[in-house]
Amino acid sequence: MSEKRKPLLGFMGKLPSGTALGNLGKTHCPSCMGLFKTPRLLPCLHTVCTKCLEQLEPFSVVDIRGGDSDTSSEGSIFQELKPRGLQPQIGILCPVCDAQVDLPVGGVKALTIDHLAMNDVMLESLRGEGQGLVCDLCSDREVEKRCQTCKANLCHFCCQAHRRQKKTTYHTMVDLEDLKGYSRIGKAILCPAHPAEELRLFCELCDRPVCRDCVVGDHREHPCDFTSNVIHKHGDSVRELLKDTQPHVEALEDALAQIKGTSSALQQRVEAVAADIRTFTEGYVKAIEEHRDKLLKQLEDIRAQKENSLQLQKAQLEQLLADMRTGVEFTEHLLTCGSDLEILITKGVVVERLMKLNQVEYSAHPRVNDKICFSPQEKAGRCRGYEVYGVINTKEVDPAKCVLQGEDLHRAREKQTTSFTLLCKDAAGESMGRGGDNIQVAVVPKDKKDSPVRTMVQDNKDGTYCVSFTPKEPGVYTVLVCVKEQHVQGSPFTMTVKKRHRSHPGVFHCCTFCSSGGQKTARCACGGTMPGGYLGCGHGHKGHPGRPHWSCCGKFTEKSECTWAGGQNAARSLLRTVAL
Repeated sequence: MSEKRKPLLGFMGKLPSGTALGNLGKTHCPSCMGLFKTPRLLPCLHTVCTKCLEQLEPFSVVDIRGGDSDTSSEGSIFQELKPRGLQPQIGILCPVCDAQVDLPVGGVKALTIDHLAMNDVMLESLRGEGQGLVCDLCSDREVEKRCQTCKANLCHFCCQAHRRQKKTTYHTMVDLEDLKGYSRIGKAILCPAHPAEELRLFCELCDRPVCRDCVVGDHREHPCDFTSNVIHKHGDSVRELLKDTQPHVEALEDALAQIKGTSSALQQRVEAVAADIRTFTEGYVKAIEEHRDKLLKQLEDIRAQKENSLQLQKAQLEQLLADMRTGVEFTEHLLTCGSDLEILITKGVVVERLMKLNQVEYSAHPRVNDKICFSPQEKAGRCRGYEVYGVINTKEVDPAKCVLQGEDLHRAREKQTTSFTLLCKDAAGESMGRGGDNIQVAVVPKDKKDSPVRTMVQDNKDGTYCVSFTPKEPGVYTVLVCVKEQHVQGSPFTMTVKKRHRSHPGVFHCCTFCSSGGQKTARCACGGTMPGGYLGCGHGHKGHPGRPHWSCCGKFTEKSECTWAGGQNAARSLLRTVAL
């Protein structure tokens, strides 16, 4: 890779302060706080030493997805899929964010190696900020030079031996002092299936890096190309996913700021209400003092409930923000500092994590508000035998916002129970969610104002009230509905009470001939007849109305009230016909 290579990421947005990824986070394990030793990349995009991960307490879960775990790794990518079904799965918890990590078949050592972190450790050691580098060949002496061809760090003895061999005689050697200005000194990444070969190619079909031996072996006839030729296509897909993720960070920060403001306003409001309560109860004796203590406890319970809800939402959003930051920062660092091969190796983990983060749903507004009020004029029952006043309400009913609902608002029948619902709301238009309000309802006949109809108001204890009454006579009635002696929306209104509904005793038919099965004596209220002695109507004959109608009254609307006025002596054949 060229040392002057431009980063794949075309934009670098300003990241929030207090991020977890700094110089220390790039080179030091968050668990042991030491320099990374064989760092592994977890699905949550946190990097931890292999040894630290092996010391974590594993637990068993049931994998109902079938096949491999969603944790991609260098070892598991060469394994075949398992049959679908219930399978035992071993998992651990990330020591940074407590996210569940489903271990692949090979365990911790099968997780993806974070080559980017290994490069940062080597750079820090080279600059004297960490422990000295050890020779890659003898693993005993300190490094003096680096073979740029083999990408190996060599001590003085191994460097001389390296130059004496025919194959490596003309390799380029560089002093460590000359490498301090470099941004990358990482080792070559070898194929896990062919350790002697370097990963230089990428299989599009299998979506993973491969070596030359893989191309002529398991990946024969697969579309493969050099990593430098395919990095831009795959880098663009990761870049687009990153663009979709970054706006969530700002949205979460704004949401947390709103929660902080609401929490402060809530606390101020609680203190103000507590002061009002204390002022109201100072002039009373023990009974009032006891009532005051009860009110303060109730207020504290409300504050605790609201505060707990805010703190829970805050914790959830902070965790989500931390996860988002980790994903954004790691991806930016990967696209900016990672090599083509490193990006392709970690692409699967990064893409899966960012997609999961983008699918998380969250509310950008506080779940509760700071609306708490004290009503000193409202009765609160008796305390030690004394009538006490003053209750705490988180909502207050607004008669102008209360609405009436129901199909019987403007229609009623005599001697039949009519009902409708009153929905009480506060000034914000939200349902009160509780009962206990003073509701007054009056139903007065227009021509008998001194004889109001008896009404029933049932408190449903959820902010709604069922109003019912039974008018004794037809006519026009005036209905008045008040809350706290104020009219609600639509009150007063008039209601017309009609006579009791009469159902149809006949048949809704096309003609008497069809509905009666051809009976000559069957008749119809439309008055139609047929030749040949038929007393009822038929299609195209004299008196037929030309459309379906009721045999009892002749009305054309199927769902209507019967207007037949026949008496006891009316012919039964007019009322009942046979429907085929």
